[in-house]
Amino acid sequence: MTARELIELLGRDPRLLVAVFLALPASVPLMGWIHGPGGAVRSPWRYLYGAVVYGACIPGVGAAVLTAFTLFFTRESLLDKDLLVYVVPVVSMAATLGLMRRQVRFDDVPGFDRLSGLMALIAVTFVVLLAIRKTFVGILFGASLGTLLALGAFVFALLKWGAHAAFRGSGEPRAKPPAIPPL
Repeated sequence: MTARELIELLGRDPRLLVAVFLALPASVPLMGWIHGPGGAVRSPWRYLYGAVVYGACIPGVGAAVLTAFTLFFTRESLLDKDLLVYVVPVVSMAATLGLMRRQVRFDDVPGFDRLSGLMALIAVTFVVLLAIRKTFVGILFGASLGTLLALGAFVFALLKWGAHAAFRGSGEPRAKPPAIPPL
């Protein structure tokens, strides 16, 4: 099965997609109502929040990459695409994370730091690929070597942080996100 066939398969039953991507953000206030104030940090609830985060973020990030790939690499119009496959998972992810932020700190959700590291790796990789595709001739013929080295150092630092956050061992401390140095 190709990626195009998978996208067509997902778009065939819109009721299922709508039900799944409405259920994820709707489950967050429901869980908050059930466990009450301060109950999100207790054992069963934090793992349920983790499952909801992964259930929303994995398809959401996949749809965001698919949408960006369609817009920037293939240059197809989104008006010709199934918005339930391309846009609804991203909106559901944003709504789920926004609602969850009011109920629980993301530090208390197991595995959220790894997921955010994976999202950073995917985003940086996509930006690097897009930059290489758009400016490949400029780097070879027009930009200075210092610009290329600075770009390489920036990408390397972000990838190193993202890889550490995504793949660190359970006994290792969390890495602080990279910060812009003060001027």
